[in-house]
Amino acid sequence: MRGPEVNPPQRLPRRSWGIALLLGLGVLVNYFDRVNLSVSQASLYASFGISSITFGYLSGAYNWTYAVCQLPVGVLLDRCGVRRVGRISTFLWSLASFAAAISPGIPSLFAARFLLGVGEAPTFPSNAKAIGYWFPPRERGLATSIFDAAAKFAPAVGVPLIGMVLLELGWRWSFAATGVISLVYFFLFWKIYRDPEDVAELSNAERQYIAGEVETLVSKVQISEEPASLSYLLKQHKVIGLAIGFGSYNYVFYLLLTWLPSYLSLAWHIDLFHSFLYTSMPWLVAAFADLLVGGWLVDSLIRIGCRASLVRKIILVGGTACGLGILGAAHAQNAMQALIWITVSIGGLSAAAPVGWSIPSLIASRHNVGRVGGIMNFSSQISGIAAPIFTGYMAARHSFAWAFGAAAIYLAVGIAAYIFLLGEIEPTLGRRVHADVVS
Repeated sequence: MRGPEVNPPQRLPRRSWGIALLLGLGVLVNYFDRVNLSVSQASLYASFGISSITFGYLSGAYNWTYAVCQLPVGVLLDRCGVRRVGRISTFLWSLASFAAAISPGIPSLFAARFLLGVGEAPTFPSNAKAIGYWFPPRERGLATSIFDAAAKFAPAVGVPLIGMVLLELGWRWSFAATGVISLVYFFLFWKIYRDPEDVAELSNAERQYIAGEVETLVSKVQISEEPASLSYLLKQHKVIGLAIGFGSYNYVFYLLLTWLPSYLSLAWHIDLFHSFLYTSMPWLVAAFADLLVGGWLVDSLIRIGCRASLVRKIILVGGTACGLGILGAAHAQNAMQALIWITVSIGGLSAAAPVGWSIPSLIASRHNVGRVGGIMNFSSQISGIAAPIFTGYMAARHSFAWAFGAAAIYLAVGIAAYIFLLGEIEPTLGRRVHADVVS
């Protein structure tokens, strides 16, 4: 006897896109907190006599606790869910910004950055998991790019805006301002975010559409999903390839996030105000590349019938290869040439980033997405720690060209990892497949 046929809607419910925009707003606020320090180097030197090397360590301090928290955060997300973990994390990162604003010295400023890393650690794994809940696989590219593009748009608008607050009122007020904005977002997230199963207004057809599943009830392949151990996942070549590749992306990302205003000021003798403004150009291009290529183009090509794994792989590898443009900046003859090459580099990497962030929900079962996302982000945050510190040493003892050359080498290794280890972007982790016939 056949059951009733299911006729799912032809589009996502509005709430899905509302959730995507909420997550994007969170990342925007998140990165206001992160870039705050990058515009404050001169002020911190005036207040505390901070050197380039110490600034490099301070810039990476956030990533230390962020990285340490990634693996436990992945497990915590799979057990406690996006809603509960997200509420706690947004409150903690708000406190961290206020703590930085009242820091009496470098040790307390380090402590505030450590707390910021703890608070913001769940953000991207949590967002990747939430997008997996609210969007079917074929429509996750644009949804993922919304929150990932916010990470690029934040320094584009945040550096000049925070810079103006800093120049007018001082660095403490710039940190206090981002604390207020973070606290507002905490209340928004508390009120708005729910998982699909907690939203009574969704119909069964909408739930099936979101899950990307339409059952015929004639015959089906059932997939039993089981949580996998971290030791098992760490041995899988797909996870290793994803971790290495995304780590190389994040190295360049954090090199530019933490050092670009100072690089323009120190290497090309641009005054602080204009270095804040010029910093916006590469990040604006990066935000548009993220949305248009990594998001809209990927989803559009898959929607018209192109093989999903191939489309994602081409954008992932091609975008990361564009990141090698950082070598051009190493040999630039003037500031404009350097900015153009940096724009090519971060633009290409940003186009690849939404694909990278969608991969955990595409290769792992529902109960393992948080763990895989945590492993990937742990690797990327180790890079986030290394990039500002190594760049600080190179800037003090050699030149920025050395730092850019090291970044290019890491990117080449990441491209190889994507090609030879990641392989097909398809669900294989933590799933046991068996066939059932339903009469």
